[in-house]
Amino acid sequence: MQEKPASFSIKNWSQDDQPREKLLHKGRAVLSDAELVAILIGSGNRDESAVALCKRILGSVDNNLSKLGKLSVKQLMTFKGIGEAKAITIAAAMELGRRRRGEQALEKKKITSSKSVFELMQPIIGELEHEEFWIVYLNNSNKVIQKNQLSKGGITGTLVDIRLVLKNALEVGATGLILAHNHPSGTLKPSEADKQITSKLKVAAQSIDIKVLDHLIITEKAYFSFADENIL
Repeated sequence: MQEKPASFSIKNWSQDDQPREKLLHKGRAVLSDAELVAILIGSGNRDESAVALCKRILGSVDNNLSKLGKLSVKQLMTFKGIGEAKAITIAAAMELGRRRRGEQALEKKKITSSKSVFELMQPIIGELEHEEFWIVYLNNSNKVIQKNQLSKGGITGTLVDIRLVLKNALEVGATGLILAHNHPSGTLKPSEADKQITSKLKVAAQSIDIKVLDHLIITEKAYFSFADENIL
């Protein structure tokens, strides 16, 4: 008679090995990334525990949580023991983490440098696989009034409506604009199209006494600032 395989459910582990108990008694900070993800999925497969499975998943993305957040539900389901429900749970947790970073960035309302723009916008567009163009609207004190997605395009580019940018600037009472878009390819070199749209927006905004203060190209870990490079 074939023996029933041992369960790798977290609830059947010794208490010292249970990440849930570890979090409860020792706090969140002591848990590894793999242990935190293991809490999400609850169990592993017949051959490995939830923590071992999560270590393997994280290992496939160089133990980089940003890369883990980019995995699709379908990609997560290629790992033995990760079904649709577990994959969706991981994807949802990664998205919540991304949104939390965005909310934390919003607390830095005053723009003091290109770095502060990067910190504001990177959580929103830095890890996307498609290109998006955003406008940050500022008041006289360089505080953020509003930030809007102007357009969303394919990986090759996106369209920018200058009239819409200026219309909204007047409506919210902005005196300064910062342009920001991402390059999913990871390149930080501005294209000719990037330079042209910056120039057009700058000239158009000047006609109504609004300044274009910067244009940032944003990737996952770095940025290019038109103002810093003196090409604005």
